[in-house]
This record gives sequence, structure tokens and C-alpha cells, in this order.
Amino acid sequence: MASGIKLKSEADLKCMRPACRIAAEVLNEIVQFIKPGMTTRHVDEFARDQIKVRGAKSAFLGYRKYPCHTCLSVNDEIVHGLAGDRELNLGDLISVDVGVIHKGFIGDNARTIAVGGCGPAAQRLMEVTETALNLGIAAALPGNRVTDISRAVQEYVESNGYSLVREFVGHGVGRSMHEEPQVPNFVDIKSNEKLLPGMTIAIEPMVNAGGPDIKILKDGWTVVTRDGSLSAHFEHTVLVTDGKPEILTWAG
Repeated sequence: MASGIKLKSEADLKCMRPACRIAAEVLNEIVQFIKPGMTTRHVDEFARDQIKVRGAKSAFLGYRKYPCHTCLSVNDEIVHGLAGDRELNLGDLISVDVGVIHKGFIGDNARTIAVGGCGPAAQRLMEVTETALNLGIAAALPGNRVTDISRAVQEYVESNGYSLVREFVGHGVGRSMHEEPQVPNFVDIKSNEKLLPGMTIAIEPMVNAGGPDIKILKDGWTVVTRDGSLSAHFEHTVLVTDGKPEILTWAG
């Protein structure tokens, strides 16, 4: 087993499962709450309240000095979008990333939705990204390797004519936001750890309608597509078991 990978015990999972369930519930509440005309600050404040009422804390607020409770990334924003005065318009895509801390463990998940609906091109981008996530999860089997997850995501996304962000990847998650191993959405032989029962990983395809290149805005956080194309982001926290993977951030 690669150095630094933390396998979770049953005692760990008794705490981590509720954290992941809360993260999933909060994400569901947020995506149902979002409407055209809202500001992203309004959405983040709603998320803050939903996290608090469940007895949890944001895993993002203060992490490396991140200033918001959630990551809200709109249209060409890929990840780490900051809440503010921006109003959401009909047809915008917004990627909502929620991480919470509960009883010392973290649950992390994300979903992209269309604000009030969208056209077929944007809808297809979201569908391909979500399917890529599901294919990656299906490959998270004991005895497989991280590259099996990466290959499943990459082959599906690229066969549909889209590109994958390479600067940001999935990761182990547990007591810390980012644990080993890294889980790229593209095959990287440097990330070829064997998957073992007890591993908990965040699988999170970030898919661009245009090219893969990115840039970071002057706020130091918001990551956007360099060519201005739309981007989508879906994520689940997943447990590797003795059999089929368990999606921990599944609200039912």
C-alpha cells in the first residue's frame, strides 16, 4: 500500500457515513433552492444554514483561507468559484461543491445543474460528466488500480468530444480534505495505487466543452476555462469495499 493512504476501520466509517450523508443532503437542498435572480452569496448563506442545522461545519470555510462555505462555479468556472454579488440567470450552469465536517470526518460531493433549464448542448455536457463519474465509481473495485478509475472516466469523456481538466484531480478523503491517493480523471502512471477495501476516495470529473486549458482569476481561487467554454463537475465520496463500491454521499 502506498505511503500515506489511510484505510478506514468500521469505527471510522460509523462516523464518516453520517458526514457524507449530511453533505449529500445539503447538496440536494441547495440544488432545489437555486432559482434565477439569486446571488451566489444568497446560495452560500443558505448552504451555511443547512450545514449548521445538521450539526456540521463547512469543510471549505477557512481551508487554506478559502472564504466561503461552498464552491459555486458558474458557466466557464470549473471549480473554487467564490460566492458574491453575481446574479444567476436563466440557463446558467452552476457547479455546487459541498464539503462538511461532522464528528471529525469529511463528506465531499458536487453536482452541476442548469438554473431554470438549459439548451441541449449544456444538457449533454452535464449528462456526459455525470455518466463519466458513474463509470469511474464502477471501476473502484478491490484489486483494481486508480488508473482503472481514471481510464474509465477519460475514455468516456474524450470519446464524446470533451476535454478533462488536468490540474485538479480527485483524492482520498477522510479526516482530512485531501488524503492519498490522488485520483486523476486521466491515466497517469504516477497515480497507480492498488484499490483496497477501506479506502475512501472522492471521484470528481471536471469536464470542459472546449479545450482542457485553465486559468485562475485574480481572486486567487476561481478556476475558469481558458477558452471561455462551459464546464461541468460531478463528485461523490466512495468507499472501496470487498465487492461493489459504496457511494457514501448518496442521499437516497
